[in-house]
Amino acid sequence: MAEIVIIGGGAAGLMCAGRSASLGNSVTVIEKMPRPARKVMITGKGRCNVTNASFELEDLISNVPTNPRFMYSAFSSFMPYDTMAFFEEMGVSLKIERGNRVFPVSDKAVDIVDALVKFCKNNNVNFVHGNAVAFEFADKMISSVILDDKTKIPCDKVVLCTGGKSYPLTGSTGEGYALAKSVGHTVTELKPSLVPLVCSNHFVPKLQGLSLKNISVTLYENENEIFSDFGEMIFTHYGVSGPVILSASSHIRSMHKKKYRIAIDLKPALDETALDKRLQRDFIEFSNKDFINSLSKLLPKKLIPVIVSLSGIEPSAKVNQITKNQRLCFARLIKNFYVDICDFRPIEEAIITSGGINVKEINPKTMQSKLVDNLYFAGEIIDVDAYTGGFNLQIAFSTANLCAENM
Repeated sequence: MAEIVIIGGGAAGLMCAGRSASLGNSVTVIEKMPRPARKVMITGKGRCNVTNASFELEDLISNVPTNPRFMYSAFSSFMPYDTMAFFEEMGVSLKIERGNRVFPVSDKAVDIVDALVKFCKNNNVNFVHGNAVAFEFADKMISSVILDDKTKIPCDKVVLCTGGKSYPLTGSTGEGYALAKSVGHTVTELKPSLVPLVCSNHFVPKLQGLSLKNISVTLYENENEIFSDFGEMIFTHYGVSGPVILSASSHIRSMHKKKYRIAIDLKPALDETALDKRLQRDFIEFSNKDFINSLSKLLPKKLIPVIVSLSGIEPSAKVNQITKNQRLCFARLIKNFYVDICDFRPIEEAIITSGGINVKEINPKTMQSKLVDNLYFAGEIIDVDAYTGGFNLQIAFSTANLCAENM
C-alpha cells in the first residue's frame, strides 16, 4: 500500500484521490481552501457543465486546441460516458442539453462536488487543510510535502492537481507551478482562455448590459475566418462576454501580433434577401416616421442609435426617402455587425488557464513526471486546454483517472 499525497482538492484532485484509494492506497489530499472543489461550484453559472456527451475519441480530441495528442491515452482510459456513469452511480442524475453539454438534473453544481467528496470519504481519503509550499527529497525522490506551517506529510508518490491561475478566489492561484519549477519542470506561457474580450470600438460602452440571444458570431484573424458559433452574448463596459464569446476567445493565440475582429449576425435565421424583404415591410409600415424610430420591431432598443450611427443614414431621415442602396447596406450591417478585439480580460476572470506544465516533461500514458519518478500531474496544471462545453472538466477527470491507475 503506497502513501500518496495529492496537492489540490479540485475536480482532478478529488477524482484522483478517490480512484487511487479505491485501488488500495493510503491517500491524503492537501487543500488550502476551507472546502474542496470551490471552482467546480461556480462552473456553468453554478450548474456545472460536468462533461460533454461526445462519445467518439476524435470528437473529444477535436475540441482540444492545445496539445490534443497528449490526451489520447487519458481520454481512451476514461471517456465522457465513464464520467456520466460515475456520477449516476454516485446518485447524481444527469441530463444532456444543447451542444451535448451534460448537467446535473438538479442544475446544482454542489451535487457534483458532494458526489466527488463522498467518493473520497467512502474510500477513506484523508483531508488536510493547508498550503503545500515545498518538497523534501531522499535519494532523488520526493519523501515528504512541506506545508506553510512547517508540517511535513510523508509520501511515496505525489500528484500536483492545483489547477491554473483563473478564479483565484476559489484557490487557483498558481502555487502548483512554483512547486513544479522547484523540481526542474518548465511552465509554458500562461494566458487566459474561455475569457471575456476587450473591444476598442467607441460605441461599445453605450451597449453595456445589452444581451443578445439567437445570434451567430464569426471570429476573424487578419481577415481569415477561424471560428463561428451560434447562441448568446452580452456587451459590457469593456467589450463582449457570454457563451459564444468565451468559446471564440480560446481560438485567439497571438492577441497583440495579429488583428482580430468579430462579426455578429443579428438575424442569422434570415439571409440578406429575406432580411431586405423584412426591412421593406417595416419601411412600408413606418413610411412617414424618422429612420431611427422605424426599427423597434427589428432590433433591441439600446442597439438602435448605435447601428443607425454606423449605417451613415441620417437618423431623422424619413423612411420613405431611404434609397434601395442604403437599405441593402443597412441589411449587410445587421448581418455583419463588427467589433474589434484588442485584448483579453485578466486571467483572474478566465474560466481556464491556457499554458502550464510542459507536456514534453510528462508521460502521456501515465501522467508521471519524466524528471522526478514519484511525481505525477492531473488537471488544469498541465498545458492542455479545451473549448467550452464540458471538455475541460473531462480533461480533469480523464487525466486524474489515468494518473490513479498508474501510481
